Amino acid sequence: MSDESKNETSIETHEAPEELEISSEERASIRAQRLDRLAELREGGVNPYPYRFERSSDIGPVREEWSAIEAGTETGAVARLAGRLMLKREQGRLTFGQLRDRSGEIQLFVSAGVLGKESFAEFNQLDRGDWVGVEGEIMATKKGELSIKVTTWELLSKALRPLPDKWKGLADVDARYRQRYVDLTVNPDARRVFEVRFAAVDAIRQVLRERGYLEVETPILNLQQGGATARPFITHYNALSIDTYLRIALELPLKRLLVGGLDRVFEIGRVFRNEGIDTRHNPEFTMLESYEAFADYNDMMVLVETLVAAAAVAANGTTVVGMRGASVDLAPPWRRVSMVELIREIVGVDINPAMDLAAARAVLDGLGLEWKEHWGPGRCTHEVYDELVEPKVTEPTIVFDHPRETSPLAKPHRSDPSLVERFEVIVDGRELANAYSELNDPIEQLARFQEEAAHKAAGDPEAGDVDLDYIRALEYGMPPAGGLGIGIDRLVMILAEVESIREVILFPTLRPENSLTEDDFPPRSNT
Repeated sequence: MSDESKNETSIETHEAPEELEISSEERASIRAQRLDRLAELREGGVNPYPYRFERSSDIGPVREEWSAIEAGTETGAVARLAGRLMLKREQGRLTFGQLRDRSGEIQLFVSAGVLGKESFAEFNQLDRGDWVGVEGEIMATKKGELSIKVTTWELLSKALRPLPDKWKGLADVDARYRQRYVDLTVNPDARRVFEVRFAAVDAIRQVLRERGYLEVETPILNLQQGGATARPFITHYNALSIDTYLRIALELPLKRLLVGGLDRVFEIGRVFRNEGIDTRHNPEFTMLESYEAFADYNDMMVLVETLVAAAAVAANGTTVVGMRGASVDLAPPWRRVSMVELIREIVGVDINPAMDLAAARAVLDGLGLEWKEHWGPGRCTHEVYDELVEPKVTEPTIVFDHPRETSPLAKPHRSDPSLVERFEVIVDGRELANAYSELNDPIEQLARFQEEAAHKAAGDPEAGDVDLDYIRALEYGMPPAGGLGIGIDRLVMILAEVESIREVILFPTLRPENSLTEDDFPPRSNT
């Protein structure tokens, strides 16, 4: 080891404390200094934004391979790494940096004796936040810190805006969502949440593929509003001079594929609902929908338990999550209870879709719930469930046998015509999944669509249309099938143990940022 390295200190033990907050004036001053530095680089013939850099590895694999080397070891192995410079500390003829890529961080050991005076001085001109490529020997300092002894380096992208302080991070919640690119850079918990998301989605795909499902893609623009009960976004297609809907569900195109003989299909995709924004709702969100021929809602109960448990293990290494101050196990089997039974258990009233309408309305009146004239007893039953039951369910629970009136795409219950074979999964007071034995009788489906269209004509903006092409598809014959939908964002909220859906969507919907103007940016350089 060189004489200089004998006196090294790690970046962790000799960091000078920084200001917890940087004022807007200070940030503007820092940006102006970096713009000056950018101009100097260009005038000196340096391209501050080169085209590419050849890496030998990500940082993570290097750390994994060499994590056990003893303190003070020089391995003789050379690595070429690239990432963002997160910290830099100058100590005479040594400078220590911290380089981060998606897979991890590693210390940079930068010596004037190795780089030479000029290159060392140029390295010290780098700023926190710059993207840098380095080449050097893999070593451990005398304190045991795995490092790269840099022999050559290259600026890959000059950062003009200073990163938030490393101690406080990006504290403003709105700024975190609006500038997710900064949030991911400085907030470890933001990166953790999305690592949970990516792992969970990968696990779901893997389970479905192992079960013989095909992943498919279906249209986002649709001529009919259908597949769910929700207010749609409407856009105009200029070439055909028609209005189209952004899809509110994936269901109807996927079931057309069952008609075509693709007997197990799934899609994970964005859907759009023109509704309010709160901690559990975003107007565009991600759904999994899967359909399996020759199955029913009982099979879907097993499937949803399997998918959620696999996602939890992949994301967290366990099926146990924290919820409302307690530990909840997502491992199957889950509790299964009918909607009518659960209403009786939690609210203490008897209401069901087969009862007299006046009696159903009287139950709602007694509970202080409003009802509408066009609601039947099934819709009244569902209202009690939505308002007074679902929010109180914490443990994963399969609530089955829903009213026919509120389920236009589900198969009639085989023993009670007022019900359908449908269930919802409730976890932590929120709907996580929805599933049916799928209705495949074209005559019955047309009648259900016509009921929906009548509600729409009466002013219900969430009611659907009559999709005649889907009826035509059913007339060619769709096999008996079970279908399942899981809200991916809500699943990730549970697995990551966060309370807002905005935490789990990379770019959530926000109000326009009116304060950002072109005055905040420099004129375009001609260099």
